[in-house]
Amino acid sequence: MFNKNLKLIIAGLIIAFSVYQFIEGNIGNGIFLILLSLIFVFLYFRNEIILLAFLRMRKQDLTGTKNWLDKIKNPEGALTVKQQGYYNYLHGIIFSQTNLTQAEKYFKKALKLGLTMDYDVAMAKLSLAGISMQKRRKREATMLLNEAKKLDKNNMLTDQIKMMQQQMKKI
Repeated sequence: MFNKNLKLIIAGLIIAFSVYQFIEGNIGNGIFLILLSLIFVFLYFRNEIILLAFLRMRKQDLTGTKNWLDKIKNPEGALTVKQQGYYNYLHGIIFSQTNLTQAEKYFKKALKLGLTMDYDVAMAKLSLAGISMQKRRKREATMLLNEAKKLDKNNMLTDQIKMMQQQMKKI
């Protein structure tokens, strides 16, 4: 895995070499090199390890997801701010099965760093509401549930929100 800045440097060098190829008259090589540099630009904005971890998460393989995330040794140096948010979001999902205090820390950090999709923000807030409910913090859980309801524009989390609101009445 490359550092995020190294990816941009590699893309710049490939583009410079493609310009040289255009000057020399090798148009095909220049076009191919520009397309090759686009891969590095894409990987700057979408980290390859995070993508592979999401693929593992899609298969409900939490240990595989954890193994992929463990390959990122220095998240601050290798990931952009949004990618760090998703890195912490995935860690929060993994730890929500075993350690609620650790999961709460990761979800809060993910929300602080920012997540791109409203659905992901709603899911993180819903998970934080569940953790708050487990720890008997009803006011915080209610606030987080209301925020999650506002962010859930496609009504994908309505069943979970309703279920949590019913459980909240029991507390």
